Amino acid sequence: MTPGYVALREDAALLDLEARGRFKALGEDRARLLHAMSTNHIQGLKPGESCYTFFLSEKGRVLADADILSFDDSLLIDTEPETHESLFQHLDRFIIADDVTLEDARAAFAVLAIEGPGAAARLSAAGAPVPEPGRHAMWDGAVIAGLSVTGASGFRLYIPRESLGSFRSRFADLETATAADILTVRLEHRKARYGEDITEKYLPQETQQMQAIHFSKGCYLGQEIVERVRSRGQVHRLLTPLLVEGPAPERGSLLKAGEKEAGEITSAAWSPALGKSVALAYLRSEFARPETRLAAGTAEAEVQRQ
Repeated sequence: MTPGYVALREDAALLDLEARGRFKALGEDRARLLHAMSTNHIQGLKPGESCYTFFLSEKGRVLADADILSFDDSLLIDTEPETHESLFQHLDRFIIADDVTLEDARAAFAVLAIEGPGAAARLSAAGAPVPEPGRHAMWDGAVIAGLSVTGASGFRLYIPRESLGSFRSRFADLETATAADILTVRLEHRKARYGEDITEKYLPQETQQMQAIHFSKGCYLGQEIVERVRSRGQVHRLLTPLLVEGPAPERGSLLKAGEKEAGEITSAAWSPALGKSVALAYLRSEFARPETRLAAGTAEAEVQRQ
């Protein structure tokens, strides 16, 4: 077990999220535009609140996901590294007569996170506010948000560039989690990531991330497909957590139920704490029931509860 992995599971670790995409939406029509472009209720956000949402194509496929934070004068769109440019351009194309300006925020501030069961205690000991999930607060010029990339208790810090060194020094005793540590812990918490487990191939309901969707918010791009899927109940594959005996399967590995193809692995990692591999996979809906046993090559896999 690496020090970062142990810290994430047992106490708290520092995560460098510098690569994450981030930009601001400014102007009087910012909430209206993002409300019409995403699956969650952006116009219902008050300053100090945030929500998780999808951005869809006209065919209802997931183009990106994001956490959107509301401030008095702006909305912050925090997205994966892979989707910063594409989401920025996607939204910009729909700004026609709207009073909205998009502003790249990557140069203005850095992003760190503190995650793990002891994260709240670490923040409190440093004199920081401890916001609830879906909330954010100011601390010495930085923003602290109740957001997590691993699914563990977590807090994201948006720090002005000129203050990054001083903020790092406040948590100098924390282990820094590596990308491998983060992957393992997020899969132990069954948390999906856009770019690996969620891509443009999939419809929102297939991802099972229903916290991203507000079903009574009104019209938005891709809503017709979302509503059609809901009304007909026709979802043929579901993103599902697995435990796999033995080494982690490669991404794209096929899963079988007897001679039938059951699905495909999207991400996997060996869990030292569990002594097994943890994974996410898209399974045909008939095989996505908990405790269903499947074959991942020569290894046995078992479907877990969401």
